Amino acid sequence: MSLSKLTLTNAREQLRQNEISASDLADACFRQIECFNPVINAFITVLKPKPGKNPSIGRNPLLSMPIAIKDLYETKGIRTTAGSKFFADYIPEQDAYVVQKFKESGAIILGKTNTHEIALGVTNNNPHYGACKNPWDLARITGGSSGGSAAAAAADMCLAAVGTDTGGSIRIPASLCGVVGLKPTYGRVSLRGIIPLSWNLDHAGPITKTVEDAALMLQVMAGYDPLDPASVKTLPGDFSSHLKDGMDGRTIALGVGEYIDGSDAEVLSALREAAKVFESLGAKVKEVEVSWLRQAALANGIMTTADGAAYHRDRLKEHPDWFGEDVRQRLEMGAAYTSTEYSLTRRTQAEVRRECEALFERYDILLLPTTPIPAPLLEGENAIERARLLTRFTAPFNLTGLPALTLPCGFTSNGLPIGLQIVSRAWNESGVLRAGFAYEQATEWHTKKPNLNL
Repeated sequence: MSLSKLTLTNAREQLRQNEISASDLADACFRQIECFNPVINAFITVLKPKPGKNPSIGRNPLLSMPIAIKDLYETKGIRTTAGSKFFADYIPEQDAYVVQKFKESGAIILGKTNTHEIALGVTNNNPHYGACKNPWDLARITGGSSGGSAAAAAADMCLAAVGTDTGGSIRIPASLCGVVGLKPTYGRVSLRGIIPLSWNLDHAGPITKTVEDAALMLQVMAGYDPLDPASVKTLPGDFSSHLKDGMDGRTIALGVGEYIDGSDAEVLSALREAAKVFESLGAKVKEVEVSWLRQAALANGIMTTADGAAYHRDRLKEHPDWFGEDVRQRLEMGAAYTSTEYSLTRRTQAEVRRECEALFERYDILLLPTTPIPAPLLEGENAIERARLLTRFTAPFNLTGLPALTLPCGFTSNGLPIGLQIVSRAWNESGVLRAGFAYEQATEWHTKKPNLNL
């Protein structure tokens, strides 16, 4: 069975047609994990699958689909470490709300994926469970904090995975590993049972091989949870039915200006080429200066570390030495911010939200890079500096809570993936998915696979 060509969407169809069996599908992913996880280190905990007979898909959209869960989501009877020494032996008594929804949909959980410690970082160089390595180049980082989920999807260890995103932690690793990552609107997906970093900025979302698969995963994950204070009661989303509506007549803002221009030249070139693809699809593209993103990213960084220091205050006080050096430093920075500084970030948040509202009154979507550089080398990395750099274009949309999608849009001259970020107004996941699907169908970047002859 060739896992490299299997997606959630076509695997479901093959299962429905009895062209593959549920057990063969799960076993193939498990063998891939056995073969490549010792090197890539995408999983902290691996679960041997136990699929039953070939079932009828029916109303269970993920029936028998092998997926991976970031080790921040609580899983009943299975340890949930959050990539931390503090949670090394934590075995939850119940599932996170999203995990419960996956089980109800019939998905097979293959294991818990590696994460930057307590999700506070973007390198996934974890001092307690080992560094997660990029399948495209083992000497480079996956990005984080959902690096294990992105690496698992890129290396065909699962058909899809889930992550969390506080400043870019779904989109950054998805971009650096050449897969699709979606951060939904804040409040769209329940956070109950996910170990928090920032109550104000955390999002949960899918990491997949294709945009269509991201829509399918979101269909399962989304929904109002009355027990989650951050969950928002909205009409149920339908994220797949308008995927193929196309881009003819759509208006697109192409992010430009000094803040964008600091990116790697090959990243900027890929962004311009992506804009041309959208024009060829009938969209109207106009350059828009987006220097206001800088203040949004800075405010997000302050809020993330301050909120993280609040949640981990007792652990930071009692055992600061149990944290990795970069995480401890960032938590201490967060704890040192004054109430005045935090209040100013909340004001910036309100101002940037209004800026975005005005932008999306004129344009359907915003295009910009996901990360300003491709995956950097693991050796010698400075995790704090990497966080500031790699979150430049992702963190603003945690602060605003807007839906943001990343998908492959090219490769550097040395074969590293480049990600395109698509953003839209609140609750318009269908819009970013539609745009992503149209671009994906017009290009071949998503079909490229890392060479896993390790």
